[in-house]
Amino acid sequence: MDRIILGIDPGTNIMGYGLLYISGKEMKLLDLGVLHLSKLENHAIKLKKIFETTIGLIESHKPDDLAIEAQFFGKNVQSMLKLGRAQGVAIAAALYKNIPVAEYSPKKIKQSITGNGNASKEQVAGMLKTLLGFSVSPKQLDATDALAAAVCHYFQTSGTVSRENKKSYSGWKAFLTENPGRKLQK
Repeated sequence: MDRIILGIDPGTNIMGYGLLYISGKEMKLLDLGVLHLSKLENHAIKLKKIFETTIGLIESHKPDDLAIEAQFFGKNVQSMLKLGRAQGVAIAAALYKNIPVAEYSPKKIKQSITGNGNASKEQVAGMLKTLLGFSVSPKQLDATDALAAAVCHYFQTSGTVSRENKKSYSGWKAFLTENPGRKLQK
């Protein structure tokens, strides 16, 4: 059964989003991008823009699920509150459109994609490039983080994936071992 998963990496300066199309057991990148919010000074206006953008993505792509990166604990309480609001607004938009929501910790997402819960954003992006066969721009690491949430959700809800003519790797280290000429692009 075909399905679409919307992944969101919430943020009040940059919100990443990624859409994953599943056909059978094959994953395909549908769309990814970022919403730039840093030029907006009013926090409430940023939240409104996050809500509107999430609703727009839902209306245009009709996802079956929303996978969102959960908050992690930080030292700056104000930043945590703002991030929590951004996450809550994206979740509210999905619930408003009757889209089921799943939250995953950053560590769980990284573990699911690379086999290493402490992987860097670049390692996650590199593994997604291998899994889905697309080129990664360093400017879109928030977008690939969002796409990683969608892929993590697929892995958590559907098990393994058939990667048509693509080799399966247990993690980033295994990939680099099998591909010694490959290096991260920075």
